[in-house]
Amino acid sequence: MSGTTEVAELYSTVEESARQLGVACSREKVWPILTAYGDTFAHEATVVAFRVATALSHVGELDCRFTTHPTERDPYGLALVNGLVAPVNHPVGALLPDIQERCPVESYAIDFGVAGGFKKIYSFFTPADLQELSKLAGIPSMPSGLAENVDFFAAHGLDDRVGVIGIDYPHRTVNIYFNDVPDECFERKTIRSMLAEIGLPEPSERLLTLGREAFGLYVTLNWESSRVERICYAVTTTDLTALPVRIEPEIEKFVRSVPRGDADRKFVYGLASSPEGEYDKLESHYKWKPGVMDFI
Repeated sequence: MSGTTEVAELYSTVEESARQLGVACSREKVWPILTAYGDTFAHEATVVAFRVATALSHVGELDCRFTTHPTERDPYGLALVNGLVAPVNHPVGALLPDIQERCPVESYAIDFGVAGGFKKIYSFFTPADLQELSKLAGIPSMPSGLAENVDFFAAHGLDDRVGVIGIDYPHRTVNIYFNDVPDECFERKTIRSMLAEIGLPEPSERLLTLGREAFGLYVTLNWESSRVERICYAVTTTDLTALPVRIEPEIEKFVRSVPRGDADRKFVYGLASSPEGEYDKLESHYKWKPGVMDFI
């Protein structure tokens, strides 16, 4: 298979990074994912990144994500054929085919945990063709919460700004990523009002401060409730010390432990608000290509 050497090299990097963080890396879960999409790692445009989060549900895990090549492949079909996900009688299994049928997907990415295995598939739209929420809300397998919150998003100028959709198969959730977000959405008063409108806790000073520097935001929905499960604000930087907020110790350890593949290291740092409280996320790019849409 093309990419065999690259697969072995990436697995070695994943395994060593997990060891440095004290995370158990499951070869029986990671290796089949890398080999299923093996030819992508020989492609010069492939992006590879590592991510960690401070929420209790993420303890003991290190995530890795990568873009797929060729871009016209069916990433969900490949996951099914290789046993990375099981066929399900649930809308989560129909969502990506439904998106592909109705929307001009430009490219895809895969997300997995070194302990938990296969997690997500991301669908990217071109920056010049961001998708409308009303169109996405009409997809039969989409969580009904998107349609029920369209007015909320539209009121904040987000109705035609969807750049990425992420589908989490084991957790049965969907992330909706907004790009070219109006500056007003990042103002302190707007962050407060948006969180209040969707029933999330009052934002901390850290979230308000980081949010003012954000480039984008995303929300998480599920099929069990019409409410927005969480919202995350993200910034990009090449220097974490330049961020306007204190970095958590877990994040600092992650930065020390995960290698960089390029001379100029790039990070996407986010703060998420959920009913259980706020938590940090950090993505460190191991292999990066200019022009690729940022997300976390």
